Amino acid sequence: MKTIISAAAIACFALPVMAQDIVELRSLGTGLAVEIATATVAACAADGHNVAAAVTDRAGILLALVRAEAAGNHTATAATAKAYTSAASRSPTSGMAKTAAENPGVAGLADIPGFLVLAGGVPVRAGDQVIGAVGVGGAPGGHLDEACANKALDQFADRLK
Repeated sequence: MKTIISAAAIACFALPVMAQDIVELRSLGTGLAVEIATATVAACAADGHNVAAAVTDRAGILLALVRAEAAGNHTATAATAKAYTSAASRSPTSGMAKTAAENPGVAGLADIPGFLVLAGGVPVRAGDQVIGAVGVGGAPGGHLDEACANKALDQFADRLK
């Protein structure tokens, strides 16, 4: 009984320290998102791939979607889902796909509504914070989708500090 009372007392005093009324979060802006999506499609086009690129903010909300004219109609949906998945998990979707394939306990990630656990989603970072994500769909392999996103993000390294 003494332990329960002590734990409750500690929780009452610690709660105000942990709670914040206002939280400031950094997130990707729409203008840069459009530039990143355009650069991603161009990077894939330079490699001969017709893709769609979606860019989300840190919460996975779509900011920009660019599709190469010759990209299949499914590529926009795949790119958007990959970007959402990467933003939500704060990690590249290629790593998630590998983990899900190797660990049956994690395979349920693919069942989360809106998730697409295939390579091609990459977080956008400003320093050590994830501020958005890029998703690419349409190249003949998720590793190629991811490579296009990374090439595009490299172009904006100075602006993503």
